[in-house]
Amino acid sequence: MRHLRHYETPLLQTPFHARTAAANRLQSWGAWAGYVSALSFEDTAMEYSAIRNAATVYDLCPMVKYRITGKDAADYLNRMTVREVTKLSVGGVQYTIWCDDDGKLVDDGTLFRLGPDHFRLCCQERHLPWLLDGVIGFEVTIVEETEEIAALSLQGPTSAAVLAGAGFDVQGLKPFRMATFPFGAGTLMISRTGFTGDLGYELWTTPDNALPLWDHLFAAGALLGLRPIGSDALNIARLEAGFIITNMDFIPAPQTLREDRLRSPIEMGLDWLIDWDKGHFNGRRALVRERDSGSSKWAFVGLEVDGNVSAEGSILYHDQKTEVGVITGACWSPILKKSIALAQIDRRHMAGDNIWVEIYAMRELHYSKLMMRARVVDRPFYLPDRRRATPPGRF
Repeated sequence: MRHLRHYETPLLQTPFHARTAAANRLQSWGAWAGYVSALSFEDTAMEYSAIRNAATVYDLCPMVKYRITGKDAADYLNRMTVREVTKLSVGGVQYTIWCDDDGKLVDDGTLFRLGPDHFRLCCQERHLPWLLDGVIGFEVTIVEETEEIAALSLQGPTSAAVLAGAGFDVQGLKPFRMATFPFGAGTLMISRTGFTGDLGYELWTTPDNALPLWDHLFAAGALLGLRPIGSDALNIARLEAGFIITNMDFIPAPQTLREDRLRSPIEMGLDWLIDWDKGHFNGRRALVRERDSGSSKWAFVGLEVDGNVSAEGSILYHDQKTEVGVITGACWSPILKKSIALAQIDRRHMAGDNIWVEIYAMRELHYSKLMMRARVVDRPFYLPDRRRATPPGRF
C-alpha cells in the first residue's frame, strides 16, 4: 500500500472519523485546529431541529486540550485566568477567560478539575508557549493532550434519556459537574456542559473507545431521535445561546495585528467572570484602570434585527449614516422566529434606539441593499428551563 505524503493528507482525522465520514452524505467538511470536521451531514435545518427537539452528537476531538498538573497547578491557573480557581472543587467545571498583561483577551474556554492537583483546560486556539511562559516559580507540568482524548458533545432534550438507555445514570449530575463511569476497557467521563444553551453533556474517553462509544450511543438513541450534527447547525444554537467563538467574535490578543482590534473582557461583556478580590492575575492592573476610568471603547451586544435576512458580517450604523460597529455572528433563529445577531459596537451607541444594519441580500443574481433597524437585547436570546433542571425532565 502506498503511503500518502504529508501534503496529500493536510488535515488529521479524529477517532470518530470512520463514523462521521460514513454519515456525511453531503461530504461537507471544514478545517478545525488541524483536523477535518463536519459542517453538515445531511440537512442543516433538521440537524438544528434535533438540537432543540431530540438529541445530537458533535465531534469535539479537535478542541485543544491541555493537561495541567503539579502541586502548584491551582495557584498557577489562578494567576493565569481571571476566575477564582482555588474555589473550584474536584469534579467541577468552570467557564473562564485569560488575558495578556495589558488586559486584552487571549481566549476563553472550560477548566475541569479532575483532581486536587490535576486540571484540563479546553479552548479554541493553541496557547502552549504562552502557558509555558507563565510557569516560572510554579511547580507545574503542562502537556497538550488533544490527540489523547476522544470527545463527543451530546446535546438536546432527550440527551439524558439517551445516556440512561446506554447505562449511564446522570439524573443527579448538575450543570458544570462531571462523573466517571466504566466503559469498554477504560472509563468514560461525562460532564454536564455544552455549547448549545440546552440540556446537554460532553463525553470524554480515550481514542480506542471512540467507535464503541459512538455505536453504543446510537443503539441507545435509535428511538430518541439521535443524529450527528455539523458546525453549521451548532452555530445557530450557539448564537441563540449568546455564546462567543474565538476568531469569530473577537481576535485573540497574540494574533491581533492591528492595535485597535484588541478587546478586553469588559468590552466583550465578560467582566462578570472576573474575581476582582482574589489577588493578582494576568492583566488585573490594566483591567482595574479600565473599570475605574470607564475607558472601554467597545461593547459586545445581542441584537434583534428587523426582517428575515441573516445579517452576518454586516456593518452597524447610527442614524443610517455613521459607522459604529460590526456584526460578528448572525442567523435567522428558527425557534424564536427572529433575526438575531452578536455585534461589537461603539459603546457610546449601545443604549441608543437609532441603530441600523446594512445588509446585502441576493435577489435573483443581484444584491439588494437593505437598511434594517436593530435593537440591543439581553443575552441569551433563548434559555430553556431544561438547561439547568436537575434531575433533567423526561422528553
